[in-house]
Amino acid sequence: MKLGIVALGAVLVLTACGDAQGTAQQATGNQGKKVVAATAWEGALAKAAGAGEVKVIVPASVVHAADYEPKPSDLVAVSEADVVLYAEFEGFAGKLKEAAGGDARVEAVVLDNKPDVVRSEVRKLAALLDTKQAAEEWIAKFDRKISELSVRSKGKVVSQAFVTYMAEITGLEVVGTFGPQPITPAQVADLAAKEPALVLDNAHMPTSGGVLPDTGAKQVEIVNYPGADLDLLSVYTTNADRITAALG
Repeated sequence: MKLGIVALGAVLVLTACGDAQGTAQQATGNQGKKVVAATAWEGALAKAAGAGEVKVIVPASVVHAADYEPKPSDLVAVSEADVVLYAEFEGFAGKLKEAAGGDARVEAVVLDNKPDVVRSEVRKLAALLDTKQAAEEWIAKFDRKISELSVRSKGKVVSQAFVTYMAEITGLEVVGTFGPQPITPAQVADLAAKEPALVLDNAHMPTSGGVLPDTGAKQVEIVNYPGADLDLLSVYTTNADRITAALG
């Protein structure tokens, strides 16, 4: 098996275009296992769980990470990993699983920024990496951040289905949702009738032309993925600040 992996790596290196931007993002922590994460979202959860070396396949600058096409150099990184993390909805997940070495642990991660899901996924990864203490320390920081942002705002909002968590955390009332399917004229009319103060749209799959452009509702782009620093807490802070600014 090892000879097969080496041979695969050699072929892929020879055909690689030389751009290793996607696999160069790293985070340091307390664990020695090599972790390759499909995106910065999985990478941030691994970092929160206490992972040491984390390499991310999709550059953080890619808006819709699920549609990314892995490069040969990305697949080489996967073949050398001890742990490979992906999400089921990612179109390239199959390629990562195929490229993983025979000794690698390949794990599907639930990507959802609702606090209870985040805690569950961080603890699951900590059990895999044997970093439970580091994970619990991070979860304590996470709980403080969520408490800090809770009941921060008041008002009615309509929200894209994948970002309602921010309305719930900041104390906003969700009076309607839309997506991920394209929004219809009937939905627009229904949502407008609810007279929301804000529209929370998904920054990673934004609605073309806006959701309620002819109403007084302000549209806020909510991010789900962290940046190249893999700091998941910054996602919540950024979104809360955007909501506060929109509310004036």
